[in-house]
Amino acid sequence: MESRTARRVGLTSVMVAVASLLGAVAARAQDAVPEISSGDTAWILASAALVMLMTAPGLALFYGGLVSQRNMLSTLMHSFFLLCLISVQWVIFGYSLSFAPGGLVGGLDFAFFRGVGQEGAPLAATVPHIAFAMFQGMFAVITPALITGAFAERMKFSVFVVFSLLWATVVYDPLCHWVWGGGWLGAMGTLDFAGGTVVHISSGVSALVAAIMIGRRLGYPRRRFLPHSLTLTLVGGSLLWFGWFGFNGGSALASGGLAAHAFVTTHTCAATTGLAWALIEWWHRKKPTVLGAVTGAVAGLVAITPAAGFVTVPAAMAIGLGCAVVCYLGVNTLKPRLGYDDSLDVFGVHGLGGTWGALATGLFATTSVNAAGADGLFYGNPGQLWPQLVGVVAGWGLAIVGTVVILGGIRLFTSLRVTEEEEVTGLDLSLHGESAYSTLGSGVGTEGIRMD
Repeated sequence: MESRTARRVGLTSVMVAVASLLGAVAARAQDAVPEISSGDTAWILASAALVMLMTAPGLALFYGGLVSQRNMLSTLMHSFFLLCLISVQWVIFGYSLSFAPGGLVGGLDFAFFRGVGQEGAPLAATVPHIAFAMFQGMFAVITPALITGAFAERMKFSVFVVFSLLWATVVYDPLCHWVWGGGWLGAMGTLDFAGGTVVHISSGVSALVAAIMIGRRLGYPRRRFLPHSLTLTLVGGSLLWFGWFGFNGGSALASGGLAAHAFVTTHTCAATTGLAWALIEWWHRKKPTVLGAVTGAVAGLVAITPAAGFVTVPAAMAIGLGCAVVCYLGVNTLKPRLGYDDSLDVFGVHGLGGTWGALATGLFATTSVNAAGADGLFYGNPGQLWPQLVGVVAGWGLAIVGTVVILGGIRLFTSLRVTEEEEVTGLDLSLHGESAYSTLGSGVGTEGIRMD
C-alpha cells in the first residue's frame, strides 16, 4: 500500500514537473514573439507623413518654381494628383504586388489591404502591418511624381494619368518586390536601404526615356527656359531635405540607433554635395547659384538613399563628393552633348545620383554600422559589388523597357503631348482653365515667349 502511494506521489511529481516545463517553454516562445512597440510605431507613422510631405508640397514646389509661370499649376497638379491616384492603386493592388509572396511579382494576398491589420508587419514585427504598408505607400507615390519633371510643360494630362498608373504597376511594384518584397535581387544580396534602385534609378531612367519619346519643348535648345521662382524652388528643396529624414530614417523600421545613424548620414551627404556643387559651379561658371546649391543638396539626398543605413558618416561625405562630380557633369555636360530635353534634370540628379549611390554602397558598406548588411570593397568584400551592379542593371533595364512599352502603347491611341497652341498658351490655362497668378489671363499667357 505504501509503495503504491509512493508511486502515485512520484507520478504526480513528474506530471507537475512536465507541466511546469511545458509552461516555461510556452512562456519563452510567447516572449520570443516581438510585441508592437509604441515608439517604433510612432516613428513609422511620423516618417510616412514626412515622405508624404516630400511629394506635396515639397516636390510640387521644387518643380513648380523651375517651370514658367504659365505652367505652375499644371506642375503642382502632377504631384498632388499622384498623391491621390497612387494611394488608391496601392491599397487596391499595388502593395500586394510589391510585398505579398510571389515570383517575379507578388500575388494578390494583400489586395484591398486584406490581412493588413494591427498585427506586426512581416518585415517589421514591432510595427503594425498597416503602418508599414502605408509608409511604403508613400514611396510608391513619390517615385512616379519624380518622373514628371522630365516632361513638364508639354505632356497631355490624360496621358500623364494613364502613364503614371501603368508605370506604377508595371515598373515600380515589380522592382520593389525584387528588392524588398522577397524577390530575387534581395535574395542575392543587393543592398538598397531606402530606395536608390527602387525609387531613384527607376524614376530617373524612366524620365530620360520619356523625355526622348515625347520630344523637346518648343524652341529648345535655342530658347532659354528660366525658372519663374527660385524662391519656391528653394522652399520645395528644403522641404524635400526635411522629409528625407523620414524617407531614410524611417527605413530603419524602428526608432533606435539605426534610424539615428541614417538620419545623420542623410544630412551629412546632402550638405557635402550641396557645398561641393556650389564650389564646382563657382569655379566653372564664376558664380555660385541658389539653383546649383539646392540641386546639389537634392542630388546628395538621392545618392545616400541606398547607403544611409550601411555606411559610416565619413563614407557619407565621400559619397556626397562623388555625387557632386557625377551629377554636375550629367546636368551640365552630358545633357547638352546628347541634346535630350529632360526639363528639370530628373535623369541627371535621380538617375545618375541613384546609380552612383547604389554602386558606392558596394564600396563603403560595413557591418560595423548594420549587422544585417554586408561589407563592401573597402572593408574586404569586393564581392558585394556584383549584386550592386546586378541591381543597377536590373533597375535600368526594367525602367527602359517598361517606359518604352507603356508610352509606345499609349501613342497607338493618342499623341503624347499637347498641341503647339496649348504649349504656347501654357498648360495651366489650356488644360486646367486656371492661372497660378492673378495677373495672368487668357490673353497674357504667351507674353515673354521668344522662339529666336
